[in-house]
Amino acid sequence: MITDKLKQAWQNSIAALIPNSCALCHLDSSDVVCSACQLAYFQTEQHRCLQCALPLPPASASPRCGDCLSNPPAFDRTVTVCDYAAPQDQLVLSLKFGHQLALAPWFARMLRDSILQQQGSELPDLLCAVPLGAKRLAERGFNQAWEITRTLTKHLGVPGDVHILQRSRETAMQSGLPTAARARNVKHAFCLCQHDMDSVRDLHLGIVDDVMTTGMTMHEIATMLKRHGAAKVTAYVFARTLPHIH
Repeated sequence: MITDKLKQAWQNSIAALIPNSCALCHLDSSDVVCSACQLAYFQTEQHRCLQCALPLPPASASPRCGDCLSNPPAFDRTVTVCDYAAPQDQLVLSLKFGHQLALAPWFARMLRDSILQQQGSELPDLLCAVPLGAKRLAERGFNQAWEITRTLTKHLGVPGDVHILQRSRETAMQSGLPTAARARNVKHAFCLCQHDMDSVRDLHLGIVDDVMTTGMTMHEIATMLKRHGAAKVTAYVFARTLPHIH
């Protein structure tokens, strides 16, 4: 206990000596995103579709949107922190393309809070990150989804695996494709590590990513996992893109 207190005091002292600014408003802040910005942009509770996390009308009688009822994706549930919209979208871009890796643990902390606020949802047996292809991983130097996952595992007390979920081929970036082409782009693009083909049977898998746009990537991953016997797949994404932005 004393050791923990000394460690916390040391961390507080270091934090006080190192200047830090909010990633959104750029004012002085002791956290990655200041309390004022968190209150302004991350405290709004939205009624979302249980399965795809798109906003639902306040008076909606169903926990799922019309699209998920008529054409349900392979993943069973989605938990998200916010919409992929200004100014929150700048945080995603700063992590992915600005190499601001300090954002990843903050994303994980916000995801943890969103997950634990969900009523009637059990934690997964294993957490995995949406994988990058070898070429893009080499270019970027890190997988932002795994950087979020590695901290989320500690917050939730759930094991994580960086190797089990892999890309079977390189794909174009989904964000640069029209909606109609995205399903084709990721079709059969994911696989399990050869040594883990039977390891997901009967498990609840949590798949982590920074953004869900159309859900095609998550759908393809969930389809593959269920083909190998996974019982349930939950998507954990920091931000959810609204339909009109696709």
